[in-house]
Amino acid sequence: MQKGKIGVTTENIFPIIKKFLYSDHEIFIRELISNAVDATQKLKTLASVGDYKEELGDTTVRVSVDKKKKTVSVSDYGIGMTAEEVQKYLNEIAFSSANEFLDKYKEQSNAIIGHFGLGFYSSFMVSDKVEVISKSWKKDEKAVKWTCDGSPEYTIEDADRDRVGTDVILHLDKDSKDFLEESNIEELLKKYCRFLPVEIAFGKEKEWKDDKYVDTDKDKIINNTKPAWTISPAELKEEDYNAFYRELYPMGDEPLFNIHLNVDYPFNLTGILYFPRIKNNIEIQKNKIQLYCNQVFVTDSVEGIVPEFLTLLHGVIDSPDIPLNVSRSYLQSDSNVKKISSHINKKVADRLNEIFNENREDFEKKWDDLKLFIQYGMITEEKFYDRAAKFALFKNTEGKYFTYDEYEKIIKDNQTDKNKTLIYLYATDKESQYSYIDKARAKGYDVLLMDGELETHLINHLESKFKDSRFVRVDSDVVEKLIEKDEKIESELDQEQQDIIKLIFESQLKGRDSFIPVTEAMQKSDSPVIITQSEFMRRMKDMSKLGGGMNFYGEMPDSFNLSINTNHEIIEDLAKDAQKEIGEEFKKQNETISSFEKEIGETEKAQEGKKDEEVSQAEKDKLEALRKKKDNAEAKKKEIVGKYADKKPVVQQLIDLALLANNMLKGEKLSTFVKRSIELL
Repeated sequence: MQKGKIGVTTENIFPIIKKFLYSDHEIFIRELISNAVDATQKLKTLASVGDYKEELGDTTVRVSVDKKKKTVSVSDYGIGMTAEEVQKYLNEIAFSSANEFLDKYKEQSNAIIGHFGLGFYSSFMVSDKVEVISKSWKKDEKAVKWTCDGSPEYTIEDADRDRVGTDVILHLDKDSKDFLEESNIEELLKKYCRFLPVEIAFGKEKEWKDDKYVDTDKDKIINNTKPAWTISPAELKEEDYNAFYRELYPMGDEPLFNIHLNVDYPFNLTGILYFPRIKNNIEIQKNKIQLYCNQVFVTDSVEGIVPEFLTLLHGVIDSPDIPLNVSRSYLQSDSNVKKISSHINKKVADRLNEIFNENREDFEKKWDDLKLFIQYGMITEEKFYDRAAKFALFKNTEGKYFTYDEYEKIIKDNQTDKNKTLIYLYATDKESQYSYIDKARAKGYDVLLMDGELETHLINHLESKFKDSRFVRVDSDVVEKLIEKDEKIESELDQEQQDIIKLIFESQLKGRDSFIPVTEAMQKSDSPVIITQSEFMRRMKDMSKLGGGMNFYGEMPDSFNLSINTNHEIIEDLAKDAQKEIGEEFKKQNETISSFEKEIGETEKAQEGKKDEEVSQAEKDKLEALRKKKDNAEAKKKEIVGKYADKKPVVQQLIDLALLANNMLKGEKLSTFVKRSIELL
């Protein structure tokens, strides 16, 4: 028996491994099986070049659990180690068997995993003692057993093993007893090892016999050694891609389509990315791409390796050229990663463009499921925007699709305003904004449907890209003002009548402070009262909801215009009737108010330029009294108009009709409206 100390630079290397070297203790299973697969691949390579002349036989890697002995074992029939190699590779951490092997067999060793260095030492994160029994492929070499209890001391002695290969036996510590549960080990094997290139067996297949499941003699293989991404695209059909997607995501919906990545220069990259049917919630979609390194699972947090918007895709990326830290849990940022990210970005855009050009009709059918992903990319990645602008679509309220260039040509003549700005009209809800859409269509305008989660952000982005263009929501103003032209509609009401009408409606907006009555000259056929909301304010509030850095606007109350059509017959009749009934009193109050305003103006002018102490108390009192009298006259005028309006149920009816058209009339007010409607009938 040989005893010795492992050549480490510090006495406490194992506590460091146990606590800090790896971020997640469960990866010991990945590391040990990676090493076992690596050793098996090496032996296959040696056999293929004639250096190993024996029969390979069964090369399955076997994992087993012994609850009584509290051990987990990983056994392979790979290359094995001599006593000298055990001494070198297990005791002298600075050396890497994989790197040395790669130098010797560069041409045949593409499938070898082992460039991860310290993987074996993850065993000590979960073990009190580790035993390694190994028999080398080299002729006449005896089997050897290495034992270490987690201190730098070890022993090496002769052992018995019939076939070449290695057994690693972990004696689990008290904190790691969960790994003695077969279900836990199986779950880890499926997570980390389900696509390794050598068969991994764990337990036996079961069959139903005598009302219970019993073990058979057949090994239970937990991995698919030839996953779709390792096969040439020419050998795969669409059903193969869909079958692989179901293997990755058993509960997922069918994907829209896929991209098969296959790059060997200037870096190695393979994989299959799928476009899922993306729902209206970005966060749910993330962390669905799995990163592999030579078929070993590394992580499903791939933000460092693909652009942010591509994290919405599903699938697999496999590259030996992605640099990983010692635990393979986190990506390191370097130029290779940036190149790979850029390549995937381009490949995705090219594939979408190809699909669009090959079958536009099918692309349009899938647009509603695709648009969130494409819009996310266009907003966040400049290069993707440049490519996607060719195939990104607008959908109008009639369900027709247009590229950006096509749509600009369609609306250019009719939707350019008097300032030469092209106005893109849009709705966010086809049902609730129907009346506004209908009015816009009646004027020959086309209206886009922009009802996606990101479209408020997209609109702002497109306005910065499109020359002399602006997006205007169809309910942000009366139809005549959505796209201002040189011609102007004149109002049938004079200024006094408009003032009376505004006050009439204001008096009936009790408890609705967010509504501001304004008079607008519209077509006679337009509604008598229309509710609109400023495009700027509404968009800023929408941005704040989406986290667009507009929190100030998000906290502001909603504000709406109650636009009164001064050319509608009902409004004209109401104005004339009001003028007839209260016109004299209204005029008299206006004259009183004007008189006070004139006096206030003269008094303020006299005090102009004086410091506060230079103005006498009498002058201050006079100004205060004038302002109070003016306020009283204003209140009196509103009272006169309010009493008149209270006797006119048609006013409240018109307000409620406008609210109803915007789905703003609910509860008790809706019930009152229904009763009033019956009475008026």
